[in-house]
Amino acid sequence: MWKFVVPGLAMVAVTYALARLSFGLFLPDISISLGLSESDGGFVGSAAYVSYSIALLISSSLIKKLGYHKVIMIAGLTAVVGLVGIAAAHSFWHLLLSMFVAGLGSGLVSPALSQMAQHTLSKKELDQGNTWINSGTSFGVILTGPIVLLFTEHWRLSYILFAIIAIIVLIWNYLSVPSIHVQKLVENSESNWLSVLYKAKFLLTASLVIGICSSIYWTFSRSYITSVHNMTTDQSVVFWIIMGVAGVAGGVAGGFIQKVGLAWSYRVLLFFMLISIVLLTVPATMTVYISAGLFGSMYIFLTGLFIVWSTRIFSDLPALGVSLSFLALGIGQSLGSLFAGKTIELTTYPFSFGLFAGLGLIGLLVPTPIAESSPQRGHNR
Repeated sequence: MWKFVVPGLAMVAVTYALARLSFGLFLPDISISLGLSESDGGFVGSAAYVSYSIALLISSSLIKKLGYHKVIMIAGLTAVVGLVGIAAAHSFWHLLLSMFVAGLGSGLVSPALSQMAQHTLSKKELDQGNTWINSGTSFGVILTGPIVLLFTEHWRLSYILFAIIAIIVLIWNYLSVPSIHVQKLVENSESNWLSVLYKAKFLLTASLVIGICSSIYWTFSRSYITSVHNMTTDQSVVFWIIMGVAGVAGGVAGGFIQKVGLAWSYRVLLFFMLISIVLLTVPATMTVYISAGLFGSMYIFLTGLFIVWSTRIFSDLPALGVSLSFLALGIGQSLGSLFAGKTIELTTYPFSFGLFAGLGLIGLLVPTPIAESSPQRGHNR
């Protein structure tokens, strides 16, 4: 299992954490260098979510035409190009375009890797393999922390280093990921989009809500604790690293869901993620760090849960379910990031974070009708 899971995990770390989510960590220094306002920062962050959503829309078609191996390679290449572009950015529009390119890889890679898992892992390994691959985001977040500590305000140098790491991971995946074309399987999958959307309606609703309420944390949490709580750069980087370390726990989500059940898992994880957003408004260093730990672990657990949920709805083509779920998540994050920037400008950080946590309560009402269904059988290699 691990010979497929580990390189996939590394690709998720590159495309999600390094190419897309690290923007929130570097936003204060980037804003100073390029003269960005809070609204500008929210707009640039939203661009990556928009491209992520577009990539998710076309991911299933690309997997059908090219196979998941080539789609994973394309995801890695967009991450490399985007990271180099960010490192060289000297204007708002240059940064915006680079973030747009950087965001594409994260939208392509999750559906492709879920399809790979379906064809290379056994039934027993499938849920755990998927959730461990998904936890790559946390490993990437952990990696960005020490790099910020080492290079402090030299964010361009950091992004160059990220691009080098992305190239290494791209080569690793090229050599490790099996090149199996899934044309026949995809052609036999569901093609009636109304039927597909109806089947996934609760999954999509849950994904959209969590995308909205989590966006403010990913984009503005570090700006919040440095500008309002007056935490130092080192303290804010420790905050980021704690978020990443805690997220590694998301790798065990598959086993947790099998024991507790999908319905209970979803509601408990969402409730504690909302608590973590509210905790950030408390001006105490320990509380801020607790918030980071809770948010990092709960977010990765929830996205892993969405992958498991998707594979149980679409057993033949999990890439379709993951694409739809993560598309709804991306749309929510795109809208949320824009709304968060404007809300912070018009009100305050504490009010805005509290508002987004309140919006997340809607997610607790979403039914999970497939909660106790058994995991579908994976295909043995």
